[in-house]
Amino acid sequence: MVRNESETRSNTGLGISAILTLIFIVLKLVGVISWKWIWVISPIWIELSLTVIIMLLIALVTCIVSKISELRK
Repeated sequence: MVRNESETRSNTGLGISAILTLIFIVLKLVGVISWKWIWVISPIWIELSLTVIIMLLIALVTCIVSKISELRK
């Protein structure tokens, strides 16, 4: 099946971390939870941390594969 440009769709919804962050902020502001703010916004920094770790792992694997291919030449 061939797709043209008019058939492409983009996902503009909120992700799970954004939804959790909004829920935690509302719960904190109405006094349901008494967490520190660092834990209220934890879904944001946890997702950011995981993204950085994955990017570093990809960079490391890329460097290792590059070095191995250079050694084989």
